[in-house]
Amino acid sequence: MPKAFLIDTTRCTACRGCQIACKEWNALTPLETKQTGTHQNPPDLNPESYKVVRFSEHRIGGVVQWYFFPDQCRHCLIPPCQEVANGYVDGAVVQDGKTGAVLYTDLTARLSTDQFQEMREACPYDIPRRDSGTGLVSKCTMCIDRLQKNLLPMCVKTCAMGAMNFGDRDDMLALARTRLEQVRPKFPRASLADPDDVNVIYLLADEPKRLHEHAVAQGPSPLNRKEFLALFTRPLRSRA
Repeated sequence: MPKAFLIDTTRCTACRGCQIACKEWNALTPLETKQTGTHQNPPDLNPESYKVVRFSEHRIGGVVQWYFFPDQCRHCLIPPCQEVANGYVDGAVVQDGKTGAVLYTDLTARLSTDQFQEMREACPYDIPRRDSGTGLVSKCTMCIDRLQKNLLPMCVKTCAMGAMNFGDRDDMLALARTRLEQVRPKFPRASLADPDDVNVIYLLADEPKRLHEHAVAQGPSPLNRKEFLALFTRPLRSRA
């Protein structure tokens, strides 16, 4: 059965333990960061940061409200990035049949700059990032190496607040819906972000745009993945 995350933003305190654990487990290079007026660092996802806890601040009813959003690949059930990339380089993106993890292979280095840009634009969550030196495209791997040893993803293992959960997809969907009903008295605008389309399900504490511009799918048809993919499939096949 496919696996899934449930990331509950109502419980996230932005400790960034998940972000650090991800970097350490994947042996990603530390990056120098600068103070830019926000606690968020680095400022965006990059080839050496598969997960970034995003900070946003809003004044609501005269009260300043902070929101935290641990951003990462959503491991879509039907990945648009795979459709685009494999239309140019077969095998550039694969999907693990057991877990549902969407994985970028070394073949992504063969994508041209324009082909990578098309791949990135196909992603409704703006996730793929490319190493300018090696040409490799990278992102969260769902800690597939840990899953193959029956271990939790490192970010979930590290989360001390219970904001991150992981298990069989059906169980995570059920937990997400239960948790949503529990938090609604305190968070009346809470919702689940595209739960029918992804294996990383977010419980959003407020309107999606208040947490992150890509908290929910962006594109011509954000909740209908098959129709969204059809927009890319037709032109790619015509180029073959």
